[in-house]
Amino acid sequence: MAKTEGSPDKICKTVHQYSKGTVSAGDMEKLQEIARDCQKVRNYVYTRYSGIGSLGKLYPGYTIQNEMTKDGLRQELGLPSVYFYLAMFDALKDIKSQWTRTKNRVLRLVGQNDGFSEEEKHYLRFLLGVGNAFEAVLNQRQPELPGEIKRQYDFLSERVDAGKLNRYLCRQVRKYHGKQKKPHTEVTDGFSVAERAYRYGEKDGAQGIYLSTKENRKRVFVPLTDGNRYQSQLYVRLYPQEGRVEMDVPVYVTVHIHTDYSNVVGVSMGMYAMLTTHNGHVYGPDLGDYQAEYASWMREQTRKYSHSRESNPGRKKYSARKRRYVERMRSYINQELNRFLREEKPRTVYMAKLPAAWAGGVNRKINHSVTMWQRGYIRERLAQKCREQAVELVEVPGKDISRECSGCGALGEKKNGIFTCESCGCTLNEKTNTARNARKRGLEGKVLRS
Repeated sequence: MAKTEGSPDKICKTVHQYSKGTVSAGDMEKLQEIARDCQKVRNYVYTRYSGIGSLGKLYPGYTIQNEMTKDGLRQELGLPSVYFYLAMFDALKDIKSQWTRTKNRVLRLVGQNDGFSEEEKHYLRFLLGVGNAFEAVLNQRQPELPGEIKRQYDFLSERVDAGKLNRYLCRQVRKYHGKQKKPHTEVTDGFSVAERAYRYGEKDGAQGIYLSTKENRKRVFVPLTDGNRYQSQLYVRLYPQEGRVEMDVPVYVTVHIHTDYSNVVGVSMGMYAMLTTHNGHVYGPDLGDYQAEYASWMREQTRKYSHSRESNPGRKKYSARKRRYVERMRSYINQELNRFLREEKPRTVYMAKLPAAWAGGVNRKINHSVTMWQRGYIRERLAQKCREQAVELVEVPGKDISRECSGCGALGEKKNGIFTCESCGCTLNEKTNTARNARKRGLEGKVLRS
């Protein structure tokens, strides 16, 4: 089947592999040692290369790689290169992301500044878009640019007060970049693994994975719950208290194009009924029951831990049961999202942008339920599944979306899950009204661009 215009043939998704049984304390310590060293490498890179003076070294990063090779940190830690350089590039990725956020912030400020002419805005956008020029201006140097790009720079700079605009750019970057916390990590429960650092195999009849350690030619064997084998960079997550390991594996899957997926659907997300559509269909109607059971168990555990050490079931058992609750709930979420796509057959899904997390109220029972709400996970999984099925997921502004009447547009009242509009007399399920408004705003072009 031919793919639709603009749709990729494949997308990346993350699959997980889990250790089988309990990883021995000795093997876990060897893996934790790698994780601790990777943390040291990342923090070293953050400290040394997150400033303005190192901006010119970030792309493509080989200068930093050469410097890191020469400074002796890898030899000091005794960390294999397959871990050392991945930790380094993970840190550089974080630094680049921070610079991207700063540039986007300043770019918005430039566009909103009515005091600049269009030529001045064009000049500033040029600097923000051309890495060499941006880095040179921040470090108060004349940009050295190649060929056509230099001609563009000369053309723009001759028509504006370049010195004034350069100073403005420096002030804004220092202001907003300085507001971001300097990158740092305390994470020592995981690390990235290159293909050369592992191999799948068998030991004593068990399928598993061999992971390189800091000891030369020594590998830790981790039995796995499945026999799948992958060839890609992995991320290893360690759970030493539970004696288990989890692997995150990026894989590319083919996008499925459905010629019969032609509907435009508005949805509303809820804490008790997961998704409600504009036509009143409900998916994940039992989500509230799952979350209430989980929240009730969590409250009971909190009571036990705070009142009696004798009834403390142990961190290992607690973590294992907590994981089972979450896995069961998330399995249900994925099944219902699959059913939603299968039955609604959407071409486009409109949903309101989720508000910020709620502050705690006076009702502890409700607070626990809100804390257990898997809304971030639901949003993430819905987005992933839409990408896999070539369905467009679009966010619309959420302001007053649940209080506005989907019939006449007036503000109404919500009570006991029912929306009532005094202006036109409309009465319907609160979530259905919200979903209709999401669809309505989407069709009117009131959407949020990423």
